[in-house]
Amino acid sequence: MASANTAAIAFIGFGEVGQSFARGLLANEGVAIRAYDLLFGSAAGARLEAAAQGLGVVCMASAQEACSGAAFVFSAVTADRAEAVATEAAAWLKPGQVFVDVNSAAPSTKQRAAAAVSASGAYYVEAAVMAPVLKPGLKVAILSGGPKAQAVSGALNALGMNLTPVSEVYGRASAMKLCRSIVIKGLEALMVDCAAACEAWDVKDPVFASLHATFPSIDFHALAADMRERVATHGVRRAAEMREAAEMLSVASLHPGLAQAIADAQLRGARRKEGTR
Repeated sequence: MASANTAAIAFIGFGEVGQSFARGLLANEGVAIRAYDLLFGSAAGARLEAAAQGLGVVCMASAQEACSGAAFVFSAVTADRAEAVATEAAAWLKPGQVFVDVNSAAPSTKQRAAAAVSASGAYYVEAAVMAPVLKPGLKVAILSGGPKAQAVSGALNALGMNLTPVSEVYGRASAMKLCRSIVIKGLEALMVDCAAACEAWDVKDPVFASLHATFPSIDFHALAADMRERVATHGVRRAAEMREAAEMLSVASLHPGLAQAIADAQLRGARRKEGTR
């Protein structure tokens, strides 16, 4: 299996997560990174390609080309593409390669992805990113799962990452992530809708003052502004994540309605930017 001094790393998907991780990993002497993104080669992907070139990452024309010979393959796409990417990769991954799935997908999605990758002889590691990556970058907290989680976490932590193995069973790390996300993304949706309603009726100050009296440690004006910006910027991706949370609930025979409603609210609040996914 790959060791901590392995130089070849690949990314499938080169958005915010891929760029943040690549920047940190390239601080290690001898590390070389190749990447593929579905948008490469298009007008919409020009920004991603420029970011890659600025970091010293080589852009490839296909995922297979990017991952050929790589010790570690990071799948950093969108939640709704996680399983498809793993299934496609299984056709050309080689025994001994490590496929690190950092997508915010349901436990059942990760289990199916793991089965596909493992059939190729490659190692699959479930990775649940527990916070936004922009500020911590490579040091963002990640929960890892699967039979090889301990060994792979040690190898990647030696390159500056922050993985904590939590289970040898696929699905538990993602369950921990998505159960938390129901609260975090739900709070964002609540604050965005609350602030919009307050503004519509010109009652924001008294309502937020009342909320502050109940929860004195929270500045609700600042919280509402921060959460509105988060949803506006990341709502499309977070909506996909909450659809995965809804699947997680359904698999457990729990009602998915709240998670689906949060997904809808995140999507409503998202800014539509041409060329983004």
